Amino acid sequence: MILVTRFNGSQLYVNADLIQTVEGTPDTVITLTTGVQLIVHEPPQVILERIIAYKRQIHAAPRLVSGES
Repeated sequence: MILVTRFNGSQLYVNADLIQTVEGTPDTVITLTTGVQLIVHEPPQVILERIIAYKRQIHAAPRLVSGES
């Protein structure tokens, strides 16, 4: 999930896996696979960076903890 800010100042988390497109027209419009559109403050590049960071976090290899000292 990534955090975005609507124009009324409220923040919400969006499921990055449901994002179909991100357009700067000049406002940033996020279109979800469900057809829902969100207009947010963050520019498209920031949204892209947040999606990449999210994907890296969830796809990172788990760290193995050894019982040995």
